[in-house]
Amino acid sequence: MSSRLLEVCVVVGASPKKLWEVCQAVDSHGSLEKVLLEPEVLHVLAPPFVSRPQAERKAGRSHWRRHHSFLRKKRKRRPSAVTAPIQDHFSGGDAANGREGSEDITVPKDIDLIALPQLCFPGGLQVTNVKREDQFHFLVFTDVFGNKSHGVVMQCYRPVQDWMSSCENGGKSKLFSAYGFCVISKYPYFTVLKDCLSCLLIKLRTCRFLDVEEKVKDFAAKLALVPIPPPGQLHLMFTLHHLTIELPSREDKDHPAVDLDLHLPFLCFRPQPLLQVLSCLLQEQRVVLFSADWARLTLVAEGLLLFLQPLSWQQPYVPVLAEGMLDFLMAPTAFLMGCHLCHFKEVAAETNDLILINIDNGSVSTSCSDTVDLPEIPSLAADCFTQRYQSLQVHFDLDQCLRVSCSDINDQRAQRRVWQRNLNHRIQGITTELIVNIFRDVSSHLNYEHRVFNSEEFLKSREPAERLFYKNVLETHIFHRFLRDRLNKKMDNFARLELSTRIKASVEVPRRPTMQEIQARRTSSLLENRLINGQRMSLSNLVDDQTLNFQRIIMFDPAQRMPPKPVKVFQLPEFPETLSFHAVQSYYCELIQLLGKAINSVQIDNSSLLARYFYLRGFINLLCSRRLDALADFQTLHKTDTAIFPTQLVTRLVDSLMQEEQQQAKRRPELKRLILKVKTENEKPSVQLDDDIKKFELPRKNLDREEFVRCIQEGGIVKDVATIHRLFDAFTVGKSKQVNPELFKSFYTFWKETETEAQDVNLPTEVIDHLDHSECVYKLSSCVKTSHGVGKIGMTQKRLFLLPEGQPGFLEITMFRDLQEVKIASAPFLLVRIPSLRIRTSGRLEAFEANLKTETELWDLMVKEMWAGRKMADQHKDPQYMTQALTNVLLMDAVVGCLQTQRSICAASKLAYFDKIKHEVPMMVPKSTSETLKHKINPSLDLAEPQTVHVLLYTPGQLTCNDSKDEMNPKLWVALSGGRLVVFDAASWSMLQDSIQVGESQLNCMLGLVHEQVWIGSQDSVIYIIDTHSLTCNKQLTEHRYEVTGLTLDAGEQQSSLQTYSCSRDGTILQWDSSSLKVKRQFQLSCERLSSIHIHGDALWCCCGDSIVELRRSGTPQRRLLLPEHLRSSSSHFSSFIVIPEQGQLWTGLADSGDLYLWHTDGHEPSLEKISLTGCSGITCMIRVKDQIWVGCRGRSGVGGQCGSQLRGQLVVVDPQSHMVSKELQAHSDSIQTLCSAEDRYVLSGSARRDGKIAVWKVE
Repeated sequence: MSSRLLEVCVVVGASPKKLWEVCQAVDSHGSLEKVLLEPEVLHVLAPPFVSRPQAERKAGRSHWRRHHSFLRKKRKRRPSAVTAPIQDHFSGGDAANGREGSEDITVPKDIDLIALPQLCFPGGLQVTNVKREDQFHFLVFTDVFGNKSHGVVMQCYRPVQDWMSSCENGGKSKLFSAYGFCVISKYPYFTVLKDCLSCLLIKLRTCRFLDVEEKVKDFAAKLALVPIPPPGQLHLMFTLHHLTIELPSREDKDHPAVDLDLHLPFLCFRPQPLLQVLSCLLQEQRVVLFSADWARLTLVAEGLLLFLQPLSWQQPYVPVLAEGMLDFLMAPTAFLMGCHLCHFKEVAAETNDLILINIDNGSVSTSCSDTVDLPEIPSLAADCFTQRYQSLQVHFDLDQCLRVSCSDINDQRAQRRVWQRNLNHRIQGITTELIVNIFRDVSSHLNYEHRVFNSEEFLKSREPAERLFYKNVLETHIFHRFLRDRLNKKMDNFARLELSTRIKASVEVPRRPTMQEIQARRTSSLLENRLINGQRMSLSNLVDDQTLNFQRIIMFDPAQRMPPKPVKVFQLPEFPETLSFHAVQSYYCELIQLLGKAINSVQIDNSSLLARYFYLRGFINLLCSRRLDALADFQTLHKTDTAIFPTQLVTRLVDSLMQEEQQQAKRRPELKRLILKVKTENEKPSVQLDDDIKKFELPRKNLDREEFVRCIQEGGIVKDVATIHRLFDAFTVGKSKQVNPELFKSFYTFWKETETEAQDVNLPTEVIDHLDHSECVYKLSSCVKTSHGVGKIGMTQKRLFLLPEGQPGFLEITMFRDLQEVKIASAPFLLVRIPSLRIRTSGRLEAFEANLKTETELWDLMVKEMWAGRKMADQHKDPQYMTQALTNVLLMDAVVGCLQTQRSICAASKLAYFDKIKHEVPMMVPKSTSETLKHKINPSLDLAEPQTVHVLLYTPGQLTCNDSKDEMNPKLWVALSGGRLVVFDAASWSMLQDSIQVGESQLNCMLGLVHEQVWIGSQDSVIYIIDTHSLTCNKQLTEHRYEVTGLTLDAGEQQSSLQTYSCSRDGTILQWDSSSLKVKRQFQLSCERLSSIHIHGDALWCCCGDSIVELRRSGTPQRRLLLPEHLRSSSSHFSSFIVIPEQGQLWTGLADSGDLYLWHTDGHEPSLEKISLTGCSGITCMIRVKDQIWVGCRGRSGVGGQCGSQLRGQLVVVDPQSHMVSKELQAHSDSIQTLCSAEDRYVLSGSARRDGKIAVWKVE
């Protein structure tokens, strides 16, 4: 895409021949009737306006290809000598030079010069005897690929005689004709281009006609010098004819710049009609805008489309239709078009099914009726929007009442810009809130792994009155693209607002309505009623997400949650007086100097602003043919902010380097690295984002295990693969290992019907009062006889209770954690015995017995599974055990319900996972573990299978923060496999963001720098830098050549210059200035594999495979401690170490040995001491907390118990004073991979993928 403000400038008007004929006709008849002339393109001006010297053009010709199309204007013999000078003038003098045949006019591709004249004069080009006021209107052009160009047209009237003044018989009557000056840009800078054309108009009013061409060319050439600011908060400012013009930037690369008054639709429409218009656009209707003012059409249309963001209009879009284009309205497809109000009745009479919107009076109707019979936007979202609408202050004059009057027009314009920027931000917040409130629950019905949207279940989850609206929207192209972005996990304003306003819930709140919600359903207003009934969550979200996303309406101002970011304005130099090649180069040189000064004046910690300056300077250097300087700026930009790195531009730049420049670049390491990276990326096969979106369909053929897993996940039933495998085994007991489609359909139908029925459960008030607010009723038995009377047995996630029949009441049977015994018994009834369930509870002498008859065996399975799940959750401090047990119980119920055979109980028993573990494996947790373990976290909640926790990092909270409440709390950063990073709020252990993708390779190490950044070293040799406020990764350090294995911070200088060290596997150690992100020092350590580094005092300690090396700060080796000879083998190496310099101790661990080795380093010759760790087969990690050493291990076979052939990881606490093991802790079913400390109060351990969990331990 072009990076200049101007794409092309076109002058449109009547041909001199036609004007001459009109003058002759008026002189002959003495009167002027309405005369409409056919407008023509008179002149086209497109960059470049100056040429490079011949030598440079030859050098760069093979590398840089410009895309041109050509307009050939066929000209016949000149009709008379009268028109010749004028024709020659607009043809650049070619006719005078004898070029009679044709003229080549270079114009950019995608600019349609055939239709442009009509659009510049949509009402026709009229010759009048009265001079009319100059006026503007705006255009949008869309090519076949959906790329847009934007135009601003200025129509100004000049006397026809000015054209004829140099000719004989110029005419006696005073006539006026309009000429259109159209400036086209790839960017929607409507206000900027209007201001620029206004400056041109001042010049045109005072110049001779023969000077018009020169003035327009000079104007276009100046605009071509204006670069487009990169996405972000840096705006550009330039002066044109004493008028200061500000060029705003885009918010980010995925959004257009907003350079119009977004409150215009609010001035034109009341809330209800405006919502009707947005509803029509969301449902992709055939919409026509009408106005008597051509300028309003495009501005209002652009505003309406911006209101729909992030949904992007995909249908034909022509905001201004010329009179000769009205047949476009007969198109059968959806569209958004605009035409003059005078055609309203004609269009309404001759078309069908059009939505007619009168901007001037704010009305919405159809071509068949005065009302619109279309589903409306859901009422609660609409009501919230209306409330926001009414609170807006959209009148600038009211804001200026208390302000001092400005004596300078530029000051007044600056005040207006600030006011408009703030108002636009507020309006965008309101409209984003509207879209979030409409589509908040979409993500609950997406399966990201298989790219499935369960539209049927989504529609069922809507209120009946709203289903037709959603049904229409779901069939549109605009929604399909929105779905694609959601499945690609695009982080835009919608995603950020939706994520920041999710209702936080505990891990144990599943998808059934809670007691609090049922109570609200009965007593609250329509709003609360909608909050309850609107949610139909699937089991895939059964606390697979700790922050369950209930369908709620945001009841706070989003503008306050996301305040506008401060803007920095950069002033461009004054335009050169003459536009020769050397003058333009001087202008660029001055601009480069100003950017250099701006870079030097910016504080180093303001990396975002620095990145924008480097982007601009790189682009200007490129225009000056300073390719190496441009490459250096882009290399710094890549390190500072990869989000705005112009990959395609830099690729073309690298390809254009001449031989001499390539040799110079090779001698500059930073440029050499960037060139290598660009070429390597180009050699990789391009990865296209998957656009495929599937709708869930029931299977039509037998399913094997793998296909069964896919269908269950796509149907939103459950996500965990191990659980689905058990469900598959339940369906294939004693049969071939396939599930037939009829059985799957029966199971799926039973499951969904049970979910639906659960939403309408009717519980007595007594039950609601006795249960906790967060409890949900998951199962109700039929009416049975019990030892406490007749009634129904109910089950929540916490307890069993009895609902007495025929009278209100509530009897608690037991809490699951209080159960002592559950067994099947029989009760006598006449001559037979009826199966019953007998339950004993601790603290109660009398057992509870219920004659559940045919339901007895199912309830026996369910209660025992919940009992076992609760017991494991309590012992392991892991609430997910209870969640998983509840999932198993609901699956049992569905299996029995759909099978309806004698083998159904046998099948359901395959899902009794925790009850089976309870009987096969001792469940007692050692006392030391139970006392020390505080909590467990599952970072793989949103994944189908657990992942290895490779690295953990705790960052402390802040006392004050301006951006968001969450950032005041400490954070836990979790590196999983494949470059996936998950962030938790360490105060509540709730997930802040599902995942941040940090490259594609394994992450090896993390380091927190104050409160601003987290550095992450990766196997792909890159150090990624995360902004802790925005949780985005826009910076990369690429100086390492091999995988980055270690990061450490010089604690002694932490508050000053932030000296950071990094190491890579090949032995390279880099010292960084963390503020400037520049390498201050580099040294190479000769070793087999450098795996980690630590700073202690003036020494840098390095773990080098078979040795531990102590380096001075200069990089000089001070001593090397080798692995004892009797321990050396091909697989033996140091895995971790801890230095305690004040005690002269070095603690080391080996990857294949269960022994700790303590080196006493304070003597002349280091001595070695061994401490054996019971049940340990290898040491993976170590950390020092207070006066303790915590050691993460791999457990030996049979040690600590086994669960499903999975070995337990062991955590050992060692006293460095006595050299004795003080604690042995066991909470992981796989080896411990990483340890981190939380302010010396807690230790967190992360395990390998068979367990994949994080344990939080209390430090004593």
